[in-house]
Amino acid sequence: MHRVDVDELFAGKQSKYALVVGVSKRARQITKTFEDEEIITDEKPVLIAIDEIKNHEINILEPDEDEL
Repeated sequence: MHRVDVDELFAGKQSKYALVVGVSKRARQITKTFEDEEIITDEKPVLIAIDEIKNHEINILEPDEDEL
């Protein structure tokens, strides 16, 4: 089972909403890539996206403070 430390993932982020939206968008991109390239895997796209964010392979754009 893959365990995610939410506090570690949220470190340095202002908005939990931006984090959730970023993970879901990246997971959809991964799913589309798997479908387009006909890749079959047991890994969940959401967990791959979380790992990419946690390892700073991708960044989440957050709203400015006045937009919150």
